[in-house]
Amino acid sequence: MSDFRVRRLQQGHTKIRNVPIAVTPEGFWCCPSPAVLQKTLKNQNNQSKHRGPSSPLSKASSVQKASTLTAEKRTISTSLRSKVISDDQRCPTVDNPALSPPNTAERPPNPTVDSQQRKISVGFGQPKTSDLKVILYGKEGLAVRMSVHRNILSENSSFFADKLARHSPASCIEILDCEDVEIYVETVGLMYCKEVKQRLIKQNVSRVLRILKIAESLGFHACIKSCLDYLEAVPWVGEEEENVVSSIRRLQNNNYGVSPLLKRVSSDITNPPNDTLAHIMKLVLESSDDRGRREMKSLVLKLLKENDIWTSGSAEICTQTLYTSCQSCLDSLLTLFTQASEPNFADRSLESKDLVVRQISLEADNLLWLVEILADRHIADDFAVMWAGQDELASLHSKLSIVSRHLISCITARLFVGIGRGEMLPSKDTRQLLLQVWLHPLIDDYSWLQHGCRSFDRKVVEEGIGRTILTLPLEDQQTILLSWLGSFLKVGDNCPNLHRAFEVWWRRTFIRPYVEQQGNPSTLQSR
Repeated sequence: MSDFRVRRLQQGHTKIRNVPIAVTPEGFWCCPSPAVLQKTLKNQNNQSKHRGPSSPLSKASSVQKASTLTAEKRTISTSLRSKVISDDQRCPTVDNPALSPPNTAERPPNPTVDSQQRKISVGFGQPKTSDLKVILYGKEGLAVRMSVHRNILSENSSFFADKLARHSPASCIEILDCEDVEIYVETVGLMYCKEVKQRLIKQNVSRVLRILKIAESLGFHACIKSCLDYLEAVPWVGEEEENVVSSIRRLQNNNYGVSPLLKRVSSDITNPPNDTLAHIMKLVLESSDDRGRREMKSLVLKLLKENDIWTSGSAEICTQTLYTSCQSCLDSLLTLFTQASEPNFADRSLESKDLVVRQISLEADNLLWLVEILADRHIADDFAVMWAGQDELASLHSKLSIVSRHLISCITARLFVGIGRGEMLPSKDTRQLLLQVWLHPLIDDYSWLQHGCRSFDRKVVEEGIGRTILTLPLEDQQTILLSWLGSFLKVGDNCPNLHRAFEVWWRRTFIRPYVEQQGNPSTLQSR
């Protein structure tokens, strides 16, 4: 370990504070960590407060954290802009290359300003052979003086090579308005390292991105290449992916070879991966493991809801894929229902019967999952037509045990909910046929659905059924609701409670004609 001094001059007095830093085998004197720097500056501020009522300086939470410049600091930055000059004159200044070109206005001496700077000295390589000073002026009145070597900076940085070539000889270069002093110092230190990539291994992605930004502004090509190699190899977690992609896309036009990195998030295939989506759907639907199938169904459904991957021509292809799967499930269900309703089915072995029951549950659950996707995408109208036309399947419904068939009623309930919410807009004939074919099977299974299905929401389903009924002509409403009333009066809570739809139908049938005859429609609305 070695020491360097943080020097703070106030009102003509010099205060020396020692801060430990590490020296690498290459002679690279590392910049102090933000915590060490913060602690050192905090101690200096506390001592200044005890000594007298001098104006306090803002605390620096970290070297890299940018904050709003005070009016005084802006005055300092303005006064420090000057050109690169000879060895026996003042230090030259250069604006931050990432911000703006250097200003050639000469810097007037300002002892008061200089005395209010918080100064840090950092050495690189062999300090005795240093022949150049680089001073960084950062936020919160922070200044870092680096003792460096012309040949090292010229060989590694096109920025410094250009400045030193145009202003030779020069003993000092000043960088104004440096946004990330800590990383700037570290990046200059990397010019002294033989294996830059090895120095980056212990860093995190966000810090390497900051180094990459400084290296790009300095024209430090070896460091840029090492940063890209690091980013190509490490995982990107959470928000890091977007930060990495936005950072490396700036380098696309500079022949740094960023394509391997971008291939991690984008493909050369111009068409949407419809075949891949169809393959995923097939794998999920044919899964034999219940837990894995449930987890992947939930994940795929969530991803489809979060991301609109169906655009332009791909929408039609994806829709065809879904409807092909739906038809396959319907065909399988009809075959299985036919087997389970045969007279000799009861004579089969228990294992054979259990296999059919499991297959019915699997196909029904798959179909319910597909309907959920279709309804969420607002493309379930054609499935409503398909389901309303399954009169043969509905006729076999009562011949199976409720344990085997109840998921079929879940599909019916989901369609009614979708119609009630406006997620699908089937025709009047389709809605009427859907109620005619599937409402009574749903009523027969209603008690089991309430107590045997965790995902079954009675209020939502009843609201969907009622709203679907109320979309029909008044005569059809009456027929369906009177039939429902007979069932409800027999089984009570084991039947859907459609009293809200019944109230609306009642008002339409018995009150509206009287109100319209009186010429006061507002009376009906107030009821």
